[in-house]
Amino acid sequence: MLKDPTNPSERIDQLIAKLTDWRGKTLASIRKSILEADREIIEEWKWMGSPVWSHDGIIAVANAHKEKVKLTFSHGASLPDPDKLFNAGLEGNARRAIDFFEGDRIDERALKNLIRAAVDFNQIKLKKKAPAGTRAKVHKSKKT
Repeated sequence: MLKDPTNPSERIDQLIAKLTDWRGKTLASIRKSILEADREIIEEWKWMGSPVWSHDGIIAVANAHKEKVKLTFSHGASLPDPDKLFNAGLEGNARRAIDFFEGDRIDERALKNLIRAAVDFNQIKLKKKAPAGTRAKVHKSKKT
């Protein structure tokens, strides 16, 4: 039973607890890496039952399917992926996903780097959208 049904973190806890097989352990491990990557990440619950992690915009959405756990990055196509974690949605213009299957090992270091890259992308995008009056002004120094 949820103490606060509006609390997204509690809903994610409950989802993980309901997944009594490898998918629950995998989702818990993914969540742990995401939250460790950036202390300002916010957990949300959207789209009728999907855990979502955000920082200045959506970073990733997780879904447990029958045979996999999918972690979809909303701007994955714009992120560097030197460790080649993305293995699904590679043809899309915006999103990229990582499908985790039973027995897969999660590369925590690489996943955290990808999460940090997604946060950086969101923050750069946010700065570009900021109205001119709110941007930091750069003063050119006078040459003497």
